[in-house]
Formats: sequence, structure tokens, C-alpha cells
Amino acid sequence: MTADRQHAHALLDRLPADQMNAAVRFLEFLLLEDEEISEEEEAAVARSKEWFKHNEGIPFEQLVADLGFSMDEIREGSKDSAA
Repeated sequence: MTADRQHAHALLDRLPADQMNAAVRFLEFLLLEDEEISEEEEAAVARSKEWFKHNEGIPFEQLVADLGFSMDEIREGSKDSAA
């Protein structure tokens, strides 16, 4: 194991449990960043960009309310998934 890998493992071992979810998501982001984008994904991004040229976005808070949740429920739900 390289010194950098050992250091990363040591840092993860010291990380408080409530921050582990954020660390895992960041590591996943780093790995996904190198993946090639498929033609299907490129087409989806192009459709999204075109939609936003003609439509206003929906605030996250409004989407949450439309789905019958409160922002407190969303925040508490993300804490539950981090445990």
C-alpha cells in the first residue's frame, strides 16, 4: 500500500461518523469524474439545457412541498442515511 493510500485510510479512520457520508460521496465523485459520458447521457444533457432556455427552474423547496414533505423532513432524512 502506498503512503498516500495509508494516509487516506488513517484520515478516514479518524473521521467522525456524521461526516463519513460526505467523505464517501466525495470519493465517489472523484471516481465518477473519470468515467466517459455516453451518447445517451450527452443527449439528456442537451435536452435539459434546451428545456432551461425556455423554462424557469423549480426551486428545491417548492419541489419538496409539492411532494408533500417539509424541508425539516428532508434534512432529518439525510441525517438518518448518514448513520
